Amino acid sequence: MINYRSDVRLSVKQFCELLEHTTLGARRPLDKPDLIEGMLKNASLTVTAWEGESLVGVARSVTDFAYCCYLSDLAVHEAYQRQGIGRGLIAHTALALPESAKIILLAAPQAVDYYPKLGFERHPQAYTMTVSQAAALAAEVG
Repeated sequence: MINYRSDVRLSVKQFCELLEHTTLGARRPLDKPDLIEGMLKNASLTVTAWEGESLVGVARSVTDFAYCCYLSDLAVHEAYQRQGIGRGLIAHTALALPESAKIILLAAPQAVDYYPKLGFERHPQAYTMTVSQAAALAAEVG
């Protein structure tokens, strides 16, 4: 039985060990524990999925708890995928938010077809920018 919790502060080790068993691990800086620590420390909402004492999934979000919630990491251990745990993590994330909030995410390439099945709508006007690009822009405008 999977137990969902939003009251657990994950350690860098727990988070990295889980991500090593997901496709998300290749796109996260697992070799930079200070950066991972910042990601965990500054997340507004982290929902975890446990089977007994084993961490099997995580949904890490940044939110204002009013209007928007950016679901930045959704990961389920490969041995536990296709059991509805990702759906459960998203549902428990939503339960921590007011009805006025919207969950926003950028899909990993392997998950592009997953999110529409859950009811997410594709948003063609989404944009991203690196901090170095923004710094260059700031230099231009003074």
